[in-house]
Amino acid sequence: MKILLVEDDLMIGENIQIALDGEGITVDWVTSGSEAEAAVGTQAYDAMLLDLGLPQKDGIEVLRGLRARGNTLPVLVITARDTVPDRVRGLNSGADDYLVKPFDLEELIARLHALVRRARGRTEPVYRNGDVEVNAATREVMTEGRQVILSAREWAILDALIARPGAILSRAQLEERLYGWSGDVESNAVEVYIHGLRKKLGQQLIINVRGVGYMVEKT
Repeated sequence: MKILLVEDDLMIGENIQIALDGEGITVDWVTSGSEAEAAVGTQAYDAMLLDLGLPQKDGIEVLRGLRARGNTLPVLVITARDTVPDRVRGLNSGADDYLVKPFDLEELIARLHALVRRARGRTEPVYRNGDVEVNAATREVMTEGRQVILSAREWAILDALIARPGAILSRAQLEERLYGWSGDVESNAVEVYIHGLRKKLGQQLIINVRGVGYMVEKT
């Protein structure tokens, strides 16, 4: 999962980024409404975490602009504006969910997973393929009844693929899920992590579509 975090409070933003990194979620973090619009215009995200009290352009303006352009990116508003009219305004402006500060990071992560799951058209977080069972909400991976431990980047690759069973993701798209804006991309990183996943989960789970990319089957 790849998330755009829009938060100008550095302490809050850092805490959220650390928490999401710990869940294997790739985070691009910006601190203004203008930067948020630029990021959405050039990158693909699974969801946005959007503060409302932003410099340069208010979060409500960002949200309304997003929806006016027909962008259906799931948006979870995170804000200190806690009155009922504030919440109604945020939801009526196009937010998919609304969380008032201060909040528990576990609740934030749970709401984020639920939001992305709904956007993907799935009623449950579990993907099954033969002996392999993957729970996107808990990051539990089972094969032949035993739990398999994945590294954070192996999980990022697998999560990106099971998010859209039957869809082919290119190497570049998978690299985005691995790195976001942080760090240099290793030239053969995708191949290395897919090799590791196949060793742990079987050779047939991830299909190589020659010259195009990788996919898992729709079940």
